[in-house]
Amino acid sequence: MNTKKLLHIVFIFCLFMFVSYSALANNISVSNFRLVGQNITNHYTMVKFDITWENSWRNSSSPNNWDAAWVFVKYRVGSGAYQHAWLNNTGHINPIGSTITTGLLEPDSTFNATTNPGLGVFIFRDADGTGTFSKTAVKLRWNYGANGLSDTARIDIRVYAIEHVYVPTGAFSAGSGGSESNGFTLTTINTGNATTTPTGTGTLGGEAGGYPTGQTAPDNATWPNGFNAFYCMKYEISQQGYVDFLNNLTTTQATNRFPNYNGSHRHAISVSSGVYSTTNPFVACTYICWADVAAYLDWSGLRPMTELEYEKSCRGTLLPVPNEFAWGTTGIANSEYTLINSGADNEVIATGYSTTVGNAAYDVTTPYIGSINGPVRVGIFAGNSLNTGRVTAGATYYGIMEMSGNLWERPVTVGNSTGRAFTGTHGNGLLDATGNANVSTWPAMNALGAGIRGGCWGGSSALQVSSRNNATGIYNGPDLNIGGRGVRSMP
Repeated sequence: MNTKKLLHIVFIFCLFMFVSYSALANNISVSNFRLVGQNITNHYTMVKFDITWENSWRNSSSPNNWDAAWVFVKYRVGSGAYQHAWLNNTGHINPIGSTITTGLLEPDSTFNATTNPGLGVFIFRDADGTGTFSKTAVKLRWNYGANGLSDTARIDIRVYAIEHVYVPTGAFSAGSGGSESNGFTLTTINTGNATTTPTGTGTLGGEAGGYPTGQTAPDNATWPNGFNAFYCMKYEISQQGYVDFLNNLTTTQATNRFPNYNGSHRHAISVSSGVYSTTNPFVACTYICWADVAAYLDWSGLRPMTELEYEKSCRGTLLPVPNEFAWGTTGIANSEYTLINSGADNEVIATGYSTTVGNAAYDVTTPYIGSINGPVRVGIFAGNSLNTGRVTAGATYYGIMEMSGNLWERPVTVGNSTGRAFTGTHGNGLLDATGNANVSTWPAMNALGAGIRGGCWGGSSALQVSSRNNATGIYNGPDLNIGGRGVRSMP
């Protein structure tokens, strides 16, 4: 027989702030979260909360995708370290107009409350539409017993949300047929079996197979080659997102993950009395190394993307354009930007914004000697009043932002043996005692296997989707031009 909830709850408001694909700010927030409906027979309770973000969409025509929030829960017993809450695969309550899907530790395996739990959920629109997505009384079933908690444990909880974009299953081209440095030989990736040798003639150019012509096959057929559906973070990790991550770690973990470059190139994260904060919460987080990105993704229950998933996220299912940028054309803004509302949630480009070609932060628009001297607010180009669509917003085919410029991406490469050994395993929400990711099949902390793609605010090279001149290099230290974002596989 169920009894009244016995768990003692201390509510802590946590908020990730990001900006939108088509407006100034989407201000994704999770509020009013609490535990309700405890079941002491089966040792679960419901995590109830409200969620909202602006400029959400779902579109059943091309590109047939939607945006979503990846929501996960952290808890601690007393004053102990925060742990990751294990969710059930069913029994969640989705308000009218929304859909909830559970993300398992191993999405292709059968749910098990202790060995393959839900690490979070995606919540998104259940029908076509655009505008603010706002739902109250969302409920997630948390199997606290599987986490080893008693029915009378005294706990704190925190609920986090990170915006993602759905990238559907389908063929795409790796390489553009252009002159990009070290680019893939144009190949149609038409199967989810990443070891299928390219042959014949692909519908999007070149041969067709599971990896690019001329490359060595990955070690395993399930290497994430981009053909199968996945979710990709809509934005690069923001400074507020990284601050929220640091404030959820132990002192030792956070100290090791803290990129202490406050005041350099718009990096504005500082620490006082063990609490981290930033005066540039909406600006992309620079000065993070591969170990920092991997730890953030492991803690979130996400995983690194591969460089084939990077190209799919940019180009989609369209025929490739030789030498194209993430927005699908070869034109790029070439005037220096200035900002208004610098550092605010409505930071926008005041001058230099192009109304005809793609906008991006790189060394012509955001030079070292210029007034900006660092990365810009995530999603900034879509937020300009002169924006007319994908090209001027600098958006990918699926609506993912800043995949050319701002900060380097950190995809796992197919170009060396360490990258090819990647299995696509997701983080389990927990780090080791020093604050490192502990997923053995990811590139190690020395960054071998995790190159960089997509260009940055401080340079002009490798901005094109298929440029790979840095794809196989080793970049293991914090850098003013490096950021990160993650993805999640779908079953």
